[in-house]
Amino acid sequence: MRNHRKQARLVERGADARPSLAPREGGARLRLTRNAWLLAVVSGVLQSLIYPLPALTFLCWIALAPLLVAILRGRTPVGGEAQTVSAGQGFLLAYIGGVIWSFGTTYWIYHVMHIYGGLNGLTSFGILVLFCFALGVIWGVFGLVIAFLANGPLRHKALFLAPFVWVPLEIVRGFPFDFPWNPLGTVLVNNIPLTRIATATGVYGLSFEIVLVNTAFAAAFLVDPKRRRMVLLAAIVIAGLLQAGELVQPPKLAADGTARLVQANIPILNADQWTPRYFQDTLRELSDLSVPRPGELGATEPAPDLVVWPESPAPFFVTNPEFHAAASEVARRAHATVVVGSLGVPNGPPAASQLYNSAAVIAPTGEWIARYDKIHLVPFGEYVPFKRVLGFAGKLTREVGDFLPGESRQALPLGNHRMGVFICYEAVYPAEIREFAKNGAQVFVNISDDVWFGQTAAPVQHLNQVRMRAIENHRWLVRATDSGITVSIDPFGRVVAQAPRNLRTAIDVPYSVVSGTTFYTRHGNWFVWVCAIISLIALIVRVGPTV
Repeated sequence: MRNHRKQARLVERGADARPSLAPREGGARLRLTRNAWLLAVVSGVLQSLIYPLPALTFLCWIALAPLLVAILRGRTPVGGEAQTVSAGQGFLLAYIGGVIWSFGTTYWIYHVMHIYGGLNGLTSFGILVLFCFALGVIWGVFGLVIAFLANGPLRHKALFLAPFVWVPLEIVRGFPFDFPWNPLGTVLVNNIPLTRIATATGVYGLSFEIVLVNTAFAAAFLVDPKRRRMVLLAAIVIAGLLQAGELVQPPKLAADGTARLVQANIPILNADQWTPRYFQDTLRELSDLSVPRPGELGATEPAPDLVVWPESPAPFFVTNPEFHAAASEVARRAHATVVVGSLGVPNGPPAASQLYNSAAVIAPTGEWIARYDKIHLVPFGEYVPFKRVLGFAGKLTREVGDFLPGESRQALPLGNHRMGVFICYEAVYPAEIREFAKNGAQVFVNISDDVWFGQTAAPVQHLNQVRMRAIENHRWLVRATDSGITVSIDPFGRVVAQAPRNLRTAIDVPYSVVSGTTFYTRHGNWFVWVCAIISLIALIVRVGPTV
């Protein structure tokens, strides 16, 4: 009888008499619905599709909406209506979507590790899995914060705080592995009217806009059913108008300079494969592509102002007399400034522990006048982060080296003008590339060696991030790569000339110098800080009543 009375009192208080580890709210046991898991998976798939497939970029406007709906209506009390998930459940839902995104957009890491890192297939796949699980954590944090805000006094504003939460998390997404690949805003690189936002906020302003539209679609499925059709129609109209920006194409921009971009198409070889004969033949062929000799195809074309060789896929040490002489001869024959990818040596003879990944600048007189040493190196490609802990990963760098980082992002001379030269992976860091323009660079030169990516989506993803740097700083950008994609990009981010991939060739492309600076160039990631501050205030308000 006593137990019956105890159970009756529990029921009166609205509690379930049976013990459970599931979260409780209002006395009812809450659990994630099957639809919530499905929505999280769908969101991850949609986010993956918009990167390798340009024809599907319109999906960006709805890619996050399923996840937001899952978080805000993803669990069901026994006999009740759907409610916001707990913070932990929000983390799990978003984490699932993030891991799927990671696999869908960085699957090419397996190729890099297996083909060039010397790891067997099973080990390469295992590392890829662990990498994707680690990368998905930031998505999980996003879901956790949104669910946490939605279960407090800001429950009715949590949805519309999502863009503010997303932006600061996006900039630290690669932590601790230093891999902020593919910001969401990059998918809008072909939308010229919308990318004007990036000249003020950087790519992160575009990410904010995408997430904001996604909140409108999510709201359509969270409001009263009577208002659903109206809200959904408004969201569709807004997304349609924004997407239509891809149809707008301003006139071509005038160019007053010509750059000859040399695509070396040199395979990645072991040191013992670089025989003296092969080295000399390669130098001769690249020199002839740079400045055709009398009687050869292209010898009558107008001389370029700038000749660019790609990031060095060869043992082109700046101290090597043959390489030094060949590059100087190209500059003198072309009467042009020459930028060549090379291996810089700080002191003494070249040694594996004393190398820079460099770009040397040679004046039309043949004099070597400047050098840029790559500052932001590729983790597990050019150096091993946390080396004391992850020393075993040194095998991944055996084909590349363990480089020293450079120190200066000063603009380098280009005749009477200045250019900002940066190398490969550095292009994914907006705040760092803007420093070149801020320091006086009037045109950007990017050299890269994307042969590591193989025939995957990575070269296109990399190119789109390079294009965004031209947009943010309103600069012409010429890009020479070893195997492609070798291009000229105008300040609107448009590819105006491109060489065929996987072919040793040279292409003359237009460029121009621009002296003005954008708001983003002058002020950097101010918008990220604004979003971070607003998110922090929201969290303080949420925590406040419980302190």
